[in-house]
Amino acid sequence: MTRRADKKIGLVLASVGTVTLGVFLAIGFLIGLPIYLGILGLLLAFLATAIVFGRRAERAAFGQMEGQPGAAAAVLDNIGRGWSTTPAVAMNRSQDVVHRAVGKAGIVLVAEGNPNRVKSLLAAEKRKMNRVVADVPVHDLIVGVGEGQVELKKLRTTMLKLSRVLSGPQVTATNDRLKAMGDLMSNMPLPKGPMPKGMKLPKGGFKSR
Repeated sequence: MTRRADKKIGLVLASVGTVTLGVFLAIGFLIGLPIYLGILGLLLAFLATAIVFGRRAERAAFGQMEGQPGAAAAVLDNIGRGWSTTPAVAMNRSQDVVHRAVGKAGIVLVAEGNPNRVKSLLAAEKRKMNRVVADVPVHDLIVGVGEGQVELKKLRTTMLKLSRVLSGPQVTATNDRLKAMGDLMSNMPLPKGPMPKGMKLPKGGFKSR
């Protein structure tokens, strides 16, 4: 997958490993410890190669997910410990969608889709949540590359930089209150099992009860 998006990945990794090992070998010969520093250089070369590969692989993955429906939800699922995420808490007929994450920074609503349309989705979701969690800070982010938006590859970092204002018990209590409120997926009158082929959204979109 990385090679498809990054044609130079093999050359880059080989260069990083070779340069790292070469530097340690050169230092080893200078100070009379070529074997010791050669072994150390080999280990650090593997480490440096792994780090570079991980970053470029992540960049390639984000590049392929960019603009795909549900990409933000995939990032939220891997944001790390301390966060509870609920995908697709709001959606419209155009498949603009809002996901929700709850952590020590409060509630974060992450929207995907047309920037103008998702603003109304975010506002509606905030009004709905305000009835049960009015005392919890709410942040809203729109994923995209335009002004005022957050790039997909920076979404996790942006969320982790938010100030922590809630304690662990407060996070748990907030999650419980939001779950009691319900969400789009739990309120949808869908039959169990695979979704029927050709199923369309009802006129007017989904409405919370």
